Amino acid sequence: MWRMQDKIRLPIELGQAIQRARKEGRLKATDIAARSGRARNVLYRLERGEDITVASLLDILRAMDLTIRLERLGMPTLEEVTQRFGQDEDDDDAS
Repeated sequence: MWRMQDKIRLPIELGQAIQRARKEGRLKATDIAARSGRARNVLYRLERGEDITVASLLDILRAMDLTIRLERLGMPTLEEVTQRFGQDEDDDDAS
């Protein structure tokens, strides 16, 4: 489940968070596009983690009643590293 305090470090993570917020808020892509003044395709590109302009990002966030906040990155916790990369299984033990 997406939480507002999730740390976003990659474009795809931002896109996934925006898509989850849109779906949880039952917002239609066409409505967001109309309110933001951006093409629906721009929203879909953002949700896939593709490049869009900063102005487009801010317009879409505003249309969804969302904002962003900047904070120092710091080192990831062990839990964050495990979530991102998973626990690799040692294939050598299978022999």
